[in-house]
Amino acid sequence: MSDYRKSPEALARLSPLQYRVTQEAVTERPFDNEFNEHREPGLYVDIVSGEPLFTSLDKFQSHCGWPSFSKPVAAANVIEKHDASHGMMRTEVRSKHGDSHLGHVFDDGPRERGGLRYCINSASLRFVPLADLEKEGYEEYRKLFERA
Repeated sequence: MSDYRKSPEALARLSPLQYRVTQEAVTERPFDNEFNEHREPGLYVDIVSGEPLFTSLDKFQSHCGWPSFSKPVAAANVIEKHDASHGMMRTEVRSKHGDSHLGHVFDDGPRERGGLRYCINSASLRFVPLADLEKEGYEEYRKLFERA
């Protein structure tokens, strides 16, 4: 396992939107974000720490305006926290090692995939294409795509 963590250097590389989303728990605009309609096979990792979060295999079209996933690729890298902000009762999703705000998880996802919808801000993610998994140090995740 790599050393996934938040560092001052990683934070300095973030765009203003990426910083606000991951560090201040702001939500990016729906439908106007990088990965909502993204279809390429690969791995989505935390923009801050690089820890693996989701794969394109678990991505689905929820029509909510943000990328949606049925499950994390490595459950240990995603933590859930009670969120009562904005007058709502929700479950916030954060990366474990980078402590980045990712989005929220809801129980209205596809039943055949477990019923969950991880509604994630594109600004919290970096996409690693399937062809680049080895080059970027994520070779262990290639087997998921070979099975699919």
